[in-house]
Amino acid sequence: MIFQRALRRELASTAGAVFTTLFTITITIMLIRILGQAAGGRVASQDVVALIGFAALNYLPIILILTGFISVLLVVTRSYQDSEMVVWFASGLSLSRWIKPVLSFGIPIVVLTAALSFVLTPWANRQSAEFRERFQKREDISKVSPGKFQESSSSDRIFFVEAVTGDAAKVKNVFVNTVKDGRTSVVVAEEGTIEIDPRGDKFLVMSQGRRYDGVPDQSDFRMMEFERYGMLVARQSEALVGDTSARSLSTMALLAAPNNFNLGELLWRCSLPLMCLLLMLLAIPLGFVNPRAGRSANLMIALVLAVVYSNMVSVFQAAVVQGRMSIMLAWWPMHLLALTMIVLLFAWRVKVNSRYHPATLWGRFRRSLATKKAAAS
Repeated sequence: MIFQRALRRELASTAGAVFTTLFTITITIMLIRILGQAAGGRVASQDVVALIGFAALNYLPIILILTGFISVLLVVTRSYQDSEMVVWFASGLSLSRWIKPVLSFGIPIVVLTAALSFVLTPWANRQSAEFRERFQKREDISKVSPGKFQESSSSDRIFFVEAVTGDAAKVKNVFVNTVKDGRTSVVVAEEGTIEIDPRGDKFLVMSQGRRYDGVPDQSDFRMMEFERYGMLVARQSEALVGDTSARSLSTMALLAAPNNFNLGELLWRCSLPLMCLLLMLLAIPLGFVNPRAGRSANLMIALVLAVVYSNMVSVFQAAVVQGRMSIMLAWWPMHLLALTMIVLLFAWRVKVNSRYHPATLWGRFRRSLATKKAAAS
């Protein structure tokens, strides 16, 4: 049908614009945050692009849900605003005929949301945690940026180097300030290299330098020169643990260990594709506006309902995590409530001219009251 083909094309083009806007905003926020972490020495600068990609995968399910909901809402609202719905109804089509084209547009979004929720998002969380942990487990001298003071992971040592070679194994003009047991020690050297002993411990071996212990104006102050001096910077490397929280576990791992935290995460993952589907259907009757009035109030009500729906899912997830409700009791009430609202709103809009419609009954009641008042007077 011409109407449905045109509707699917408009939904696709609107979804593209909405997705681009939401994705650009999300990526910009993530870029600012991760660049700030890289500047502060909490993540490696060469990992910034990968971490942004993992963060994007983490937020993609929510972006897709909002894309589907807002796209359907905008298209339906525009159709009412431009009086195209008058033509639709005059052609003998009801509002329920919007369900098929909306579903044909929305099912791929629902499937992609489910794939992201159950597979890709947990994988992205694990990878992001491993990238951050790998950086934190690197030797202290490898984290140093030339010309910048850097605190060690143990917070008892400060490094400064003027230059670092490409493989980060050799540094020039080294400054190391160490505080241990309340005593300060400063080491300066012309160069240093990373060496690994047979046990796997990593040392910064400096050459042609000086060491200063204590405070210059005190009696225990000492100064010594050295040709070669070794400083432990990292113990034997341990295997990466990664993020073991529920949000980073695979779906099969959640099912294999059904504790409260895992069941709460499983409820959230199952709810995302259902929420995506139901919100797109809910947007059809919510898109009604009076062509002679504004549409701001209608859009605000729709967005408030979407936020309430999402928050209700989070409330039930928290109840499962805290052990106050089983997952079998918690996964369906909010979705059933959304489905009931969809049915009632469709009934309201489809049967708006019915004699039993609440608006019709209220009008008849008001007319009867007016008639009685007129007869009494």
